[in-house]
Amino acid sequence: MLRALGQVPTAIRGLDVLRRAGLAPVTRPDQSLRSLLVLRKLGPIAGAARVAARRDHRAVGLVDELGPLTYRQIDTRSNALARAFMANGLGAGSVIALLARDHRGAVDTMVAAGKLGARILLMNTGFAKRQLVDVARREKISAVVHDQEFTELIDELDGDLPRFLAWVDEEHAEGGDGLVDRHGNGRGSGRVDGTTTIEELIAGSDDRPLADPPSPGGLVLLTSGTTGTPKGAPRTVRSPLAAAQFLDRIPLRTGECTVMAAPLFHGTGLSQFLLSFALGSTVVLRRRFDPEATVRAIQDNHATALVLVPTMLRRIVDLGKETLGQYDTSSLRIIFCAGSALPPELGNRATEAFGDVIHNLYGSTEVAVATVATPDDWRRAPGTVGRAPVGCRVALFDDDGNRITAPHVVGRVFVGSILSFEGYTDGRHKETIDGLLSSGDLGHFDDGGLLFIDGRNDDMIVSGGENVFPGEVENLLLEYDGVMEAAVIGVPDDDYGQRLAAYVVTRPGIKVDGEELKSFVKGNLARFKVPRDVVFVDELPRNATGKLLRDRLAHG
Repeated sequence: MLRALGQVPTAIRGLDVLRRAGLAPVTRPDQSLRSLLVLRKLGPIAGAARVAARRDHRAVGLVDELGPLTYRQIDTRSNALARAFMANGLGAGSVIALLARDHRGAVDTMVAAGKLGARILLMNTGFAKRQLVDVARREKISAVVHDQEFTELIDELDGDLPRFLAWVDEEHAEGGDGLVDRHGNGRGSGRVDGTTTIEELIAGSDDRPLADPPSPGGLVLLTSGTTGTPKGAPRTVRSPLAAAQFLDRIPLRTGECTVMAAPLFHGTGLSQFLLSFALGSTVVLRRRFDPEATVRAIQDNHATALVLVPTMLRRIVDLGKETLGQYDTSSLRIIFCAGSALPPELGNRATEAFGDVIHNLYGSTEVAVATVATPDDWRRAPGTVGRAPVGCRVALFDDDGNRITAPHVVGRVFVGSILSFEGYTDGRHKETIDGLLSSGDLGHFDDGGLLFIDGRNDDMIVSGGENVFPGEVENLLLEYDGVMEAAVIGVPDDDYGQRLAAYVVTRPGIKVDGEELKSFVKGNLARFKVPRDVVFVDELPRNATGKLLRDRLAHG
């Protein structure tokens, strides 16, 4: 009882956040109640799509390379696809794996799965064959929906597994002209190499509404798999107040437009895609990221928000003032950046290019939202990940489980959120303290209570008995003229246990001297934080979402 009473102020504050965003209009409580019931029955993906269709079925919900789709078209297309899935033996409790880039076929599949009560498993488009096979077996998938480009990868799976094509490359389409009809259906796309396409299923099925499933199917996000087979993290959204965790510190509003550069299989892209659908906003998708095309999409669609990961933001900013100045991006109010650390140097350059629009979110596949830095936070303390929004709690603990409250003291980061997962699909879980879940990161608060992430627990380097966090050294290296990217790792050393090695990517046409780099670090940080080795490389190894793969860096 006391715990429930303690949650009342948070609930009230969360409702006020939703009201300001336009999700809970005071004048239409009946509409809010109906929306809540739909989300309860269908889950966050199909539920958000249906709510948006009821709010304004004529509104454009999605724009991809084939053009726009209204929310009504998304609703009817997913009805037809859900019925086609049922005809192929899928239903409530099925697990549908989706291995696709960002386009209407991927969205159709996610919404249709929700209407069936099936679980959708979002596969990483950067998977190796062994990762794909291991995940598919562990999650006991019932069918796979994939883009034509991943056919060879999919061939490694059980031959009896139902499979459907979500996107067909133009040169492989049988009689396809690349156009769509007035319902948003692709014309002329049938079977490719004997595999049925999503468009064929939609065109051949009844698009009337379906009965609601017995329970929401849910979805499974996968961890990045940087240390082995990716783990499955089921995500269940039980409360409409979950949206308030984003909207409290990110001023998205109903009926706007978001350019989605981050992939939908990643928590960053998926969360903002769902939130945009819930707001009845337009989502602009492209199958592959291109920095200049992304800026053009902001202009052409008068987008108010851009969702991406730091490596994408760097490529956009690196276009330079001359190229960026060719496009009108004045409609942009929000750059939502998440997925990995946003270096101060990069955030400051983006602020200079686009104004005070940086919103830096910190979270993970497991804990979901932890903190968000607003533009004011960033101006005050570049590099911060901000504060916990409504409904979230963040605390630091030492190795003995004692709470750390003093500023500038590094501790392990623990997070509490209604969006946190409840354990991996293989039965394992993260460490918890006082109901808070470990993020696996180390961080500290400044004097004003803003959180900074110092690095991963397992990334910390112990050199000569001193603890070094790579991020601090990397951020400093990025400030050196001519350095475009930098990564610091520990390598074995007979005298110090570990020594620091810096891997550096320089800007085209600029030569950087390794000894001068070391002197630069020595002039700004403690001696034990100076890299003993500087290795110049053409690029740093990263996964499909831009996360640095430190284990692939080998000093040689």
